[in-house]
Amino acid sequence: MTDPIVARIEANPKYHELRRKRGTFGWTLTALMMLVYYGYIALIAFNKPFLSQPIGAGVTTIGIPIGLGVIVFTILITGLYVRRANSEYDRLTAEILKDAAQ
Repeated sequence: MTDPIVARIEANPKYHELRRKRGTFGWTLTALMMLVYYGYIALIAFNKPFLSQPIGAGVTTIGIPIGLGVIVFTILITGLYVRRANSEYDRLTAEILKDAAQ
């Protein structure tokens, strides 16, 4: 037996909009993260001479800042998702719950 509130939520067009937006955005960020991460791993696997080039006269190689870039990119897209979830997705969720309670 389905709860009437759940049925009203599932029938709400805003609910379908929320699912579509959240799903599309989530999969887009997932694809970007996979591209960056596996791109870095592919560089490690197939182009070690490039990554092992020293920067300047020191011992730091090009691979270190690129690896740090992967970490920073991960933090940035996580922050982007959280920002969008806390604004747009939370607003839509509140509207859906308000409509369902009526």
